[in-house]
Amino acid sequence: MASRRGIILGGGAALLLAGCGARLPALGNLGEGNVFEFRTAPDPGWDAWVAAFRPRALASGIAPATFDAAFAQAGFIPAVIARDQSQAEFTRTFQDYLLSGVSESRVEDGRRAMARVAPQLQAIEAAYDVDQEVVAAIWGLESSYGTRKGDVPVISALSTLAYEGRRAAFFEEQLLASLRILQRGDTTPDRMLGSWAGAMGHTQFIPTSFESLAVDFTGDGRRDIWGEDPSDALGSTANYLRRSGWRRGEPWGGLASETAGGRLLSPPGMPPLRVFPNFDVIKRYNNADAYAAAVGHLADRLRGRPPLAGVFSSERPLSEAERIELQTRLTALGFDTGGTDGRVGPRTIAAIREFQAARGLPVTGFAEPSTLAALR
Repeated sequence: MASRRGIILGGGAALLLAGCGARLPALGNLGEGNVFEFRTAPDPGWDAWVAAFRPRALASGIAPATFDAAFAQAGFIPAVIARDQSQAEFTRTFQDYLLSGVSESRVEDGRRAMARVAPQLQAIEAAYDVDQEVVAAIWGLESSYGTRKGDVPVISALSTLAYEGRRAAFFEEQLLASLRILQRGDTTPDRMLGSWAGAMGHTQFIPTSFESLAVDFTGDGRRDIWGEDPSDALGSTANYLRRSGWRRGEPWGGLASETAGGRLLSPPGMPPLRVFPNFDVIKRYNNADAYAAAVGHLADRLRGRPPLAGVFSSERPLSEAERIELQTRLTALGFDTGGTDGRVGPRTIAAIREFQAARGLPVTGFAEPSTLAALR
């Protein structure tokens, strides 16, 4: 979201991208954990911090009733501190991020999601002059098309991080923005849920970005990016991209061997890409090259275009049943995929790499027919 350079980005546990110098969100809140992990716990220091924060909030225009309602069920969340302090333990390569972000399951899910909300996406494209596929791609990367928006109470998460103090000014600013959102009536404290770092809704807006860029696309008087209907969230994302300079119908980029013009981008271990102004617009949403490439390429796949040659497998995609079989066989051999749901994410890619290395095969991480054949 806006102004996210050097801070936690997007939804889920932020991951450091090897060699990129920017933080990336977990794909679709991947690795977010569960609601039980993010339970509150007594902490007298947090209680004292909230008591000291209250007059500052009221002096900034927050009504006492708004503040008290917001904090009535809030509390200190130890797991938020643990997640914040452990981010640097995780690294991802540019290619691995693309393999996870634009997996066949994410493409398939995206096509179904787009069909489900086709009238809304068409209306949003017409209203904001932003390609509906790129809006859907951001939706897919940020929350797996609304299926993993995050279940952490935002007031608790942000107050915990502000109290922790490592980025106190930033998180206090986000907390004040959250209180203003509640005061405006866009949502209620119990519905204001998101990632452990405070990113919210279908497309994971941080509170200050929500304030400046969220829209009431449905016209019901509320900018509701949390509910089952994604219209306000998708409209808000399109508004964000339009305000950032999106050029409808123009490419984001592509393989340098197949594309002319633009500027050259050479990710480590990958074929070079050529990127265009829309690539930089996506980076306004999340300032990381791999994120922008994943959004752009996922949008291309949602249009029916093929995977990037040399980045993805040149073999046919596995069916869902085959992906489940691949995960099941890897797990049975001791290579942990983190589940057998047919979704090829970082754990599955890592398990494939470990299996390939153990068997003396080329280490690609590709979920492809030859990998499944080797497992059989």
